[in-house]
Amino acid sequence: MHIHILGICGTFMGGIAQLAVASGHRVTGCDANVYPPMSDQLRQAGIELIEGFASEQLALAPDVFVVGNAISRGNPLLEAILDRGLPYVSGPQWLAENVLQGRWVLGVAGTHGKTTTSAMLAWILEDAGLAPGFLIGGVPLDFGVSARLGETPFFVIEADEYDTAFCDKRSKFIHYRPRTAILNNLEFDHADIFADLAAIETQFHHLVRTMPASGLIVANAGEASLERVLQRGCWTPVERFNAPGGYRATGDDADGSLILHDASGEIGRCQWQLTGEHNRANACAALLAARHVGVPFAKGLEALARFANVKRRMEVRGVVNGVTVYDDFAHHPTALATTLAGLRRKVGTARILAIFEPRSNTMKLGTMKALLPDSLRDADLAFCYAGNLGWDAAAALAPLGERAVVEEDLAALVCAITAVARPGDHLLVMSNGGFGGIHQKLLEGLAR
Repeated sequence: MHIHILGICGTFMGGIAQLAVASGHRVTGCDANVYPPMSDQLRQAGIELIEGFASEQLALAPDVFVVGNAISRGNPLLEAILDRGLPYVSGPQWLAENVLQGRWVLGVAGTHGKTTTSAMLAWILEDAGLAPGFLIGGVPLDFGVSARLGETPFFVIEADEYDTAFCDKRSKFIHYRPRTAILNNLEFDHADIFADLAAIETQFHHLVRTMPASGLIVANAGEASLERVLQRGCWTPVERFNAPGGYRATGDDADGSLILHDASGEIGRCQWQLTGEHNRANACAALLAARHVGVPFAKGLEALARFANVKRRMEVRGVVNGVTVYDDFAHHPTALATTLAGLRRKVGTARILAIFEPRSNTMKLGTMKALLPDSLRDADLAFCYAGNLGWDAAAALAPLGERAVVEEDLAALVCAITAVARPGDHLLVMSNGGFGGIHQKLLEGLAR
């Protein structure tokens, strides 16, 4: 089969492209911005890439066009496909029908932690010799790629609640039909497509309705929203984590301990590289999901002791003159607060300079701007890049007083940060995009 992918350079669609090649299909694709690192990965896989969405691409005559959810009506290639009545399908549907069908799918859903937990779960299965396939919205350092077809029935997928495509406004995860599902957490996000939290809860319940009675739901007991989802109807066994007296993970960032508990007490422990209560909760969920496919807790803990995390999750990009620069994918206020709290526990009283870009659709709309000052409470200084924002970031951050700096020019922001940085500082850069290459600019500025 020849498939032509519209929007191929996104992490998800790029992952589908690589899985399609591994399955023996011919793949071509196009995007508005064809650039590394995804463009390099795709070309190395033998995929022909085209810049832009010109209707002339119809001449490729693929068997089907696979349409990413970044493609909207008015796109010239999409309009040409519709006018000609040519076959098209969404990315999640193509994946479900051509890769996931007949496999034991382990889906990881939630507002936060999907990528890290998916990577943990895939690594636990890999370490146990189960050689899973996976599609993850980041690059796990243990694998070096975001997608792999795998050699066994098991397939781990990051189950995103964002909508599927221009023609299908259900959440992507509805297509995946997992046998094992982690419901990590659930709060309001994606204000561009969901009116309120109740609308997202409905999509999560649609996911629950697709699961077999022989499956397993691993749910965060600390989330009232998830309890509401399950109370709407559930036909699958549920194991809860973060429950007082139930399954939970504790530990100490200082000594790197991770300790798994159940109602009877400690089950096992290991030393690992990650920090923060959120990562310990992620680990507990991954261990429970892995046990469902036959990996004992002890074996799972051994694997987590060797887990190297995911690129752009508290990734150290460099140290210059005693100043450490980190890169993290956090962009929702809760994620900003959690990431900062984890770093604070790690560095103690050392100064933290939080550098963030309100780039997600929800943040650009200003829906959560009132939450920003509190989410930055663990930072000594906060630097916000406000380029192309439709709301007043300076006003939103006014409660922080002189601790907050807002710039609409990236070069000016870099100058402001490097002017005050001093040995021993920790510069935490948080964005769900490339942030204009600010990490390298900071390192170069600090060197000067």
